[in-house]
Amino acid sequence: MEQTISTATRLRVGVFPTTIDPMPSAHPPAPAEPAATPGSAAREAAATRPSALGWSLAALLREWSARVDDVAGDLPHGTRGYQVLAAVVHDAPPTQAALAARLGIDRTVMTYLIDAFEGCGLVERRQDPADRRARRIVATDHGRGVLEAVDARVRQAEAELLGGLAAGERAALRALLERAADAVAHDEDRCAVVARATAPAAG
Repeated sequence: MEQTISTATRLRVGVFPTTIDPMPSAHPPAPAEPAATPGSAAREAAATRPSALGWSLAALLREWSARVDDVAGDLPHGTRGYQVLAAVVHDAPPTQAALAARLGIDRTVMTYLIDAFEGCGLVERRQDPADRRARRIVATDHGRGVLEAVDARVRQAEAELLGGLAAGERAALRALLERAADAVAHDEDRCAVVARATAPAAG
């Protein structure tokens, strides 16, 4: 007849396993945090840095002005002269006073500029048919040819300025900057905006 073995005896002689599974935890472990990707880490780092927009725009404008001064050196008054000639060539012939007001240039300074341009054969002062007391500033054929050559050198200088970017990146940057600028200065004259931004500091 089979003997009945008590629970105490089973434990003593090792009939029951000595390892008992632990009770399941009432709080399951938290899921592991996803590993940060290089792109997300770069975005997080950029979000915590001070904005470099002002510095970027100022540095580019400063370098652009210097390079345009270099390539427009054969025009009277460099970059300012380039802006004046561009305004005269690309728009309806303005009066001297209107041109000064548009570009934010003192009228006396504008008189010297136009005198210099006229002396170089780049522009002429012509009587306004609608107002015989007024004079219109008109570009000569020579002036148009000179501006075309300077425009080409300016485009080359701009390409060199952005030489650290690929061609597609340069095109994208130009488009984005123009869109952003148009949003804040939509109704402003472009030549006038550039003239004010690059004007020599007073004093």
